[in-house]
Amino acid sequence: MTRPAHRRTRGGAVALLAAAFSVLPATTAPAHADTIRARQWGLEALHTAEAWRTTEGHGVTVAVLDTGVDAGHPDLAGSVLAGRDLIGFGASKGDRAWARHGTAMAGIIAGHGHGPGGRDGVLGVAPDVRILPVRVILESTDKARDKARKTRGKALAEGIRWAADHGADVINLSLGDDSESAHPDAGEDAAVQYALAKGVSVVASAGNGGEKGDHISYPAAYPGVIAAAAVDRYGTHASFSTRRWYATVSAPGDDIVIADPDRRYYEGWGTSAAAAFVSGSVALVRSAHPGLTPAQIKRLLIDTARNRPKGGRSDAKGYGTVDPAAAIAAGRRIEPGDPKSTTTGYRGRYFGPGPLPAAEESRSFGLLAPVAGGLGALLLLTAVMLRRAHRTS
Repeated sequence: MTRPAHRRTRGGAVALLAAAFSVLPATTAPAHADTIRARQWGLEALHTAEAWRTTEGHGVTVAVLDTGVDAGHPDLAGSVLAGRDLIGFGASKGDRAWARHGTAMAGIIAGHGHGPGGRDGVLGVAPDVRILPVRVILESTDKARDKARKTRGKALAEGIRWAADHGADVINLSLGDDSESAHPDAGEDAAVQYALAKGVSVVASAGNGGEKGDHISYPAAYPGVIAAAAVDRYGTHASFSTRRWYATVSAPGDDIVIADPDRRYYEGWGTSAAAAFVSGSVALVRSAHPGLTPAQIKRLLIDTARNRPKGGRSDAKGYGTVDPAAAIAAGRRIEPGDPKSTTTGYRGRYFGPGPLPAAEESRSFGLLAPVAGGLGALLLLTAVMLRRAHRTS
């Protein structure tokens, strides 16, 4: 079993990067609905308004492999498909420790707001996409996590394959193991390659270990995955975001407004949010150019990224901030390819981190347990409740 990763919060306390996020009492007064949209700085940073002139994600399904998604949330109502629960125990609908992280990620990807004209609530990067929820991890506050830690399951690998076989065009993995003992798993690696070969793009969080050793995070480090690092509203690398060779692009990951099953809105931070922003961006590109392969879409994101680091790339920010509008425009010049012929594979006989010095990371090549404490969803809350929305019947 892997050990949980930790980092210091801004208040100096230690928080667990576990299956969801930590929630503290609300510290601000409720804000008006328009304040929520005003705080969604990530949409402007990604030039979504320009991308929406072409598409808002129609015809694309994004699988959210997470803690579950609240299909009845007013910002997601009508957009969530029937999914699958690969855990089979733990919190259920109505419990506090249910579907919080997954709902937050789904809102970043596909939120369409609610109320007259959809002007209230959270708006996602691709508000027309469909969400396919697959429950593969538990919330950090779920009382069943002790049971989960004793379970050496294969939920993540199974979930990736299930999503690829049930209509997903994009798989969002706002989760990962970035503990000191993190290691690649052959079954997960094979599942990722299976999805890519079927034409499904796979996006994952780069990790929240930027202040705790920058340990490699899986599944972000598997070849072919679009690994999302986090930046703040100024385009600066977020200190918590892991700096590693596999970082593909950056996306907003700090002070991010997120929806919750309790019908409140919070501000959170983490590379989970960055991955969700990138998945929404991939969905927009896929909607505009449905024939492109995962490798072609990944290359488009790389070639059209803004705010490139000096030298063109860095481990902290990848190739720069993702720009779906620019990627959509550049995609018009690309001929569709065959996913099986363009899938990014491994060079040589290894999998996982590839040709790195053996001493750099201490790891045992055992079986990852995605339902256990070591595989965590990488987003935490700053514990700021923005507003309480009216509950729907």
